[in-house]
Amino acid sequence: MSAENKMDDNGVSRRQIMIGAGAMAAGAAVAHFGGLLTAAQAKGGSTETWPWPYVKLDPATTAQIAYEEWYRVFCGAAVINSVFAQLREKVGEPYKSFPADAFVFLEGGQVGWGTVCGSPLGANIVANCIIGPRIAGDTAGHQITDEIMQWYSEAAMPVFMPKNPKITTELVKTTSNSPLCHISVGKWMKAANKPIGSAERKDRCARVAASTAFHLVELLNDWKDGKYVAKATHAPVKDFGITSQMNCMECHGSNIPTPPLAKK
Repeated sequence: MSAENKMDDNGVSRRQIMIGAGAMAAGAAVAHFGGLLTAAQAKGGSTETWPWPYVKLDPATTAQIAYEEWYRVFCGAAVINSVFAQLREKVGEPYKSFPADAFVFLEGGQVGWGTVCGSPLGANIVANCIIGPRIAGDTAGHQITDEIMQWYSEAAMPVFMPKNPKITTELVKTTSNSPLCHISVGKWMKAANKPIGSAERKDRCARVAASTAFHLVELLNDWKDGKYVAKATHAPVKDFGITSQMNCMECHGSNIPTPPLAKK
């Protein structure tokens, strides 16, 4: 008989003891987690209750928070925090339990991979937590997400002018025609003749996060008032039978932006 299956004086094997101990530990963990959820629900909600409560916010205040937060946690987490930090105070849970700083990885199109910019990604996380996607019964979350992506692609960025900006000179505005960080930042760097590490590029991205947060709250406030009307016209599946952004040459061919390099 193996040591694991050897019986003690009461006829109980070591394996049974281990299984029993594991079950007790798991039960304790579940009970503890359940207690956390109960406490969160007692405060007004929980991360398990979805969608989440929303009260209207001031777009300019939200944008200013996003601008300042960019210098701490970059684009995606800055947009999330600009909304959720206010709702932590105004609503409480589940916003107090949401780890917004964990989304710092959205910067640079996800840790520098240049995919979708963190600003619209952060905005879309917020919209879907508050409204829910179409599977939750309200299509507005899905529609606002779609609109944020299109608006970001078509707006001349940056839009928002922060109070006491870190860069006081006027920044070039560019239209990305794409939600991709690589294209959005690359086009701006080429137009402004500024490298990736420049103070101007950093402030431009902080203002883009602020601009996105401003527009997000405008859309959420309209939804809260029951007057939101979907405006996005992006429909590649309907028109072409495949999910995509129909501006491929922004990333392929001769239009790829060639940004200036930092001086050595």
